[in-house]
Amino acid sequence: MLSRVAQNIYWMARYIERAEDTARIINVNTNLLLDLPRNMTFGWLPLIFIVGAEKQFFEKDPNRLADESTVVKFLISDSDNPGSIISSLASARENLRTTRDTVPQEAWEQINGLYIFARDHVPTRRGRFEFLRRVIHGAQQINGMLAGSMSRTAAYDFVWLGRFLERADMTTRILDVRSANLLPRAGQSATLKLAQEQDRIDSSQTQATTVDRKEQNPFESIQWMSVLKSLSAYQMYRQQIRLRVGGPDVLRFLLQDESFPRAVSFCLKQLEICLQELPKNATPLAGIAALKQRLGAATVPDLAHEHEALHEFIDNLQIGFGELHEQIAAAYFAH
Repeated sequence: MLSRVAQNIYWMARYIERAEDTARIINVNTNLLLDLPRNMTFGWLPLIFIVGAEKQFFEKDPNRLADESTVVKFLISDSDNPGSIISSLASARENLRTTRDTVPQEAWEQINGLYIFARDHVPTRRGRFEFLRRVIHGAQQINGMLAGSMSRTAAYDFVWLGRFLERADMTTRILDVRSANLLPRAGQSATLKLAQEQDRIDSSQTQATTVDRKEQNPFESIQWMSVLKSLSAYQMYRQQIRLRVGGPDVLRFLLQDESFPRAVSFCLKQLEICLQELPKNATPLAGIAALKQRLGAATVPDLAHEHEALHEFIDNLQIGFGELHEQIAAAYFAH
């Protein structure tokens, strides 16, 4: 296979996955706002940090307001954002356009049609849910066509390499950003945090404080549920863990579970399987082995003890993902 063809297919898969993931986090954030108590606010800026686009978002105006309409437009249709849904679909289409004989004709038609739909139907707030639903379902249809109709050749392996590397990266980004307000900070254990909160309640006998306390715990659970829903993981999580949704269980499931397709451990396993089918695989396989070792050695309760520990751990994973991409590019792509 030509290195240019391999590179195009790899990036096509990454962009399709990116468009689907972006659509899902917008949808989940919209629904989360409906579940919040009236006296609680939940912003849209975290979505910019999840997709890693803070530089592009604030480049023209450092004081740009990160409200709902601005952030949603930026993530869906802003041409200045190369990671927006429409930009991602355009890039996926362009990467496949010159190499479309490597995939089933129906997959090319679906990618082309999904891009045209997104380009021509930029949604208003009223039509946002249906637009995002079409993007998510369209991306899933493309993945299904490729899985069901594509020969298991090197081209197939590069599709899966792109998809699972992008997926692993997005899972860690969501965990890192969403856990920032849910896990204790350095020097403040979860037990101490609860004790301090209880002391605050005991010192104030007002009804409003009591209501705030009653609402805060369910709110944390709702937020962890939104993390799962951002990755279509809620039902599969519930099949394994039947207790109340909590941070340590969510972290373990999304980082270390080997059976859920969006868990980091599962993604690394699939990347390893694909690379084993390709030549010149020694360096990227060594990179995956190092990532798997780091992930397997992690003690989730320690990571859940404070956000700084989780942030540092995820930071190292993301550096490893970047290095793995560079290793794949050096081994297989044109320079």
